[in-house]
Amino acid sequence: MDRAERTPTTSRGRITRSGDFDAVYRRGKSAAGRHLVVYMFRRDALDGPARVGMSISKRVGGAVERNRLKRVLRERFAEFSANLAAGTDFVVIARPGAVEYLDEMGSEAVAERLRELVERVSGETLPVAS
Repeated sequence: MDRAERTPTTSRGRITRSGDFDAVYRRGKSAAGRHLVVYMFRRDALDGPARVGMSISKRVGGAVERNRLKRVLRERFAEFSANLAAGTDFVVIARPGAVEYLDEMGSEAVAERLRELVERVSGETLPVAS
């Protein structure tokens, strides 16, 4: 499959276009915790897996910390994304202190907070990773 055939928003289950982010922010629901905010929006086209986008500002930390946090959040989201409704977009916003929380509590704790917020905003019960 060449690059022209692949759409950037569906190739890895990620939201990358600003219009898609705007739709989630404007028409979606949200749930917030101390370190993360999760927005959810059900697309008109109910095909394709659940997608996730990340918004992590420079206030959260330097580039190395932000990229590590994004990687952890994407990996943890992927663990339960198969159990989410098709055609659903999620945007995860990290608040200042999220990197410190990751350092202190580990990726398991971050995954638990993410799962709780996704459950709250989507109304779905997700299996706990074993």
